[in-house]
Amino acid sequence: MLSLSDIEAARDRIDAFVRHTPLEYSYTFSEWTDANVHLKLENFQRTGAFKIRGAMNRIETLTDEQRSAGVVTASAGNHAQGVALAATRAGVDSKIVMPEHAPISKVKATRRYGGEVVLFGADYDEAQAKAHEIEAEEGRTYVHAFDDEYVMAGQGTIGLEILEDCPDVETVIVPIGGGGLISGIATAIKAIEPEVRVIGVQAEGASSVAESLRKGEIHQIEAVDTVADGIATRSIGQKPFEIIRERVDEVVTVSDAEIALALTVLLEREKALVEGAGAVALAALLSGAIDYEPDETIVPALCGGNIDLNVLTTVLVRGLVQLGRYLKIRTVLKDRPGALQGLIDIIAEQQANIYAIHHDRTSKRIGVSDTEVEIELETRGDEHVAELVATLEAEGYIVDILE
Repeated sequence: MLSLSDIEAARDRIDAFVRHTPLEYSYTFSEWTDANVHLKLENFQRTGAFKIRGAMNRIETLTDEQRSAGVVTASAGNHAQGVALAATRAGVDSKIVMPEHAPISKVKATRRYGGEVVLFGADYDEAQAKAHEIEAEEGRTYVHAFDDEYVMAGQGTIGLEILEDCPDVETVIVPIGGGGLISGIATAIKAIEPEVRVIGVQAEGASSVAESLRKGEIHQIEAVDTVADGIATRSIGQKPFEIIRERVDEVVTVSDAEIALALTVLLEREKALVEGAGAVALAALLSGAIDYEPDETIVPALCGGNIDLNVLTTVLVRGLVQLGRYLKIRTVLKDRPGALQGLIDIIAEQQANIYAIHHDRTSKRIGVSDTEVEIELETRGDEHVAELVATLEAEGYIVDILE
């Protein structure tokens, strides 16, 4: 099983190229949670995510024969970029299979780092099957995204950095997709400071670990559905599973709404841009998914920042909804002059700002003499939303709040 010496050896191999990323105290989240929160900003890593650590460690351990044959891997995006850059730097040809609907920003970045991209399959697991076909056909070495001890050892160097930069840490929160990241971090931390808790977090739409732990064997879910594409795997790897069972204290899940909220407040309050997978550790803390003592020193690992701008727009809107800063409502008016103006006047009096109005006379939900109106609004928080809706209802409007 993976050991501390493996991680220390990995650090020696990759230290000259991989960044020792910042670990910064957050006044905002410490105040919100009554804990001492330090953010491990792995979104500032080369390629924008932690994956370069494991990928480089694996590439550096290839034999001369393996180097000449090239490598192949499958990835939703971050491992793809890490392998492409590490291979290009080492003069090794790389072929990367990515799901057909992988974020375009990650596909383009992988190509810029020198990898040949093959788009195949609906998700990571289908892309992985294709990559293994290429491995057999072309004699390439498969660089697994998580079920590989060299890869796990590279990711474990984050654990060494956390202990060095925050020696009084009591809890570390780590995202789980395939399990390579938490396996490496847990191995490093438990070997040096066994009393430190290591808690794993999965998205609800890709949560295979809890059931795997309950059954005592790997459980594969049928499909994944989450905004956190970087951890959207149907199951964890066999090697990570064994380490998680032995060295991880707890595994929790968070919803996409909780992920969106964490991503939004990270951007607004800490000026830190992360992707969905990069926000899940903080989401677990903010949502109350984990228990902790007052003033406990907690380090959420923000594992990546490679979010597609189109996805970012959608996620930010969801986050603003959670904060009460964006509201979409539907109501019905009489189809006569001045009816819409009366509604708008009330909204203006309540100091809500209108983004957009959709006016529909043809909806089957309304009477012939009615018109349906949907309005998107900028609001100032949950209390403001409640006051606005209450005022409209007091004026006789039937208000539906739309998701």
